[in-house]
Amino acid sequence: MDRGLYDEHDYDRESAERSAHRLTRRQVLRAGAMTAGVAAVGPTLAQSVTSRAAADVPGIVKPTPDSLFIARGTNAEMRWSAMHGRGYLTPVDGFFVRNHTSTPRIDPATWRLRVHGTGVEREVSVSYDDLLALPQVTLTRFIECAGNGRSFFGTQQGQTAAGTQWTLGAVGVADWTGVRLSSVLERAGIKPSALDVMPVGLDDQQVRRPVPLEKALADDTLLVLGMNGRTLPPDHGFPARILVPGWVGVANIKWVGSIEVSETPLISQWNTTSYRMFGPAYPDSPLVTTQVVKSAIEQPPSLRPGRTELTGRSWSAYGRIRRVEVSVDGGRWRDARLGLRNEPQAWRQWSVSWVATPGDHVVRVRATDEHGNGQPDTVPFNEQGYLFGAVVNHPVAVA
Repeated sequence: MDRGLYDEHDYDRESAERSAHRLTRRQVLRAGAMTAGVAAVGPTLAQSVTSRAAADVPGIVKPTPDSLFIARGTNAEMRWSAMHGRGYLTPVDGFFVRNHTSTPRIDPATWRLRVHGTGVEREVSVSYDDLLALPQVTLTRFIECAGNGRSFFGTQQGQTAAGTQWTLGAVGVADWTGVRLSSVLERAGIKPSALDVMPVGLDDQQVRRPVPLEKALADDTLLVLGMNGRTLPPDHGFPARILVPGWVGVANIKWVGSIEVSETPLISQWNTTSYRMFGPAYPDSPLVTTQVVKSAIEQPPSLRPGRTELTGRSWSAYGRIRRVEVSVDGGRWRDARLGLRNEPQAWRQWSVSWVATPGDHVVRVRATDEHGNGQPDTVPFNEQGYLFGAVVNHPVAVA
């Protein structure tokens, strides 16, 4: 059987087939309840975790000023207006933070990464210095929360979804530097029978989520040590995190302490009760899939009258952006001018001229990637508000 590398829905279906049954929603919820209280296998390295530094948002170490972020509980959403006029990458100080609990502080001198499980020949323990000594790879990719855009299910489609009410700022593009995950797993001797790989975080909840072996061994799946040319910051996973390009943010586990390689399908709370599509449009309750196409504008919600340049960014998990169109107040769609840099699984900057007249306006943006994936006017509702990829109505007041 060919197993899906990039689409978690395919992977989930194949995992169910290997388990010889299809999970009903009741079974999915029961499995999640069983795993929710189970500690990760292996040492938690609690002796390496210290109390966090004070921060503006509870649980976050770095400063989160209102000029850069919108506070959302233990999370910090990037303000898109803060990206106006900036370069291609999201600066570390403005990169969104999605925390299920709080950022742990980990001492790299005592940290070890444990690789174990039925899918490897031997258990290995890898130090931070061991990872630094391996060949380093740098990739420019976005990381995006599965719930990015969740609020628009309510504000645009009239059905409010549960969870953090993100607008579009739970995404960022960075240069991620680290080692190929395959280089680490191969030290443990991968068995031909190995199927699933599950990194486990050292946060209070030990967030963990499996990926198929093929995806774990892909050239662009990294164990990340650096971000934008600097050591990986605490809020973004120090000392090491996983990068799984194109997959929803929860698959990109932060603060990794152990990795289980299994000969049988693995489950966790984060692929059973959470990060599945529940609702009438999804009778099989599929796992959240590869991210969808999205667009955002960078202008603040109020502008002065006169000619201006509307700017923004569009992105797709499936490849490069080919076209961006902009409409104001329901008018005709106009092609935007596209930036030259157009990394796959990152984003493309764009701009369009507009003569702003006094009053309240609505700007809409839609993008199409190189494979023809685009943004619809609406998307089917799911109870937890994942993968909102419809065209967003951006209000702009001109006065």
